[in-house]
Amino acid sequence: MSEDDVIDALLTTPARWAVVGLSTNTARPAYGVAAYLQRLGHEVVPVHPRAETVHGARGYARLADVPGEVDVVDVFVNSSRAGAVVDDAVAVGARTVWLQLGVHDAEAEERARAAGLTVVTDRCPAIEGRARRLG
Repeated sequence: MSEDDVIDALLTTPARWAVVGLSTNTARPAYGVAAYLQRLGHEVVPVHPRAETVHGARGYARLADVPGEVDVVDVFVNSSRAGAVVDDAVAVGARTVWLQLGVHDAEAEERARAAGLTVVTDRCPAIEGRARRLG
């Protein structure tokens, strides 16, 4: 399956997205992207050290604290912290890791792929969805 096919499937199939780095800061891109994902029918789980409730969804301080299954881990952190988030995604059994625009860690991406996760890199779900005329 091509990366575009993977993105189409991820955006159109309702899933549980843990958005790492999502806070109540409306100026941050994660805030708008999470709202967009909700409009598409996805469940959004904020993951941020302050564990804030965002868009009506309870937040958790760490990915490991999120109860239940996580389908997609959307990584909105600095590239220097992305590897740890990817490793946490593998540990919680996520199916996909989505590294936002500008977030890069080639070694972590390879670890995720080796663990059987789908990896999307340097893309934004909101930009991709709007380009596909979703939501």
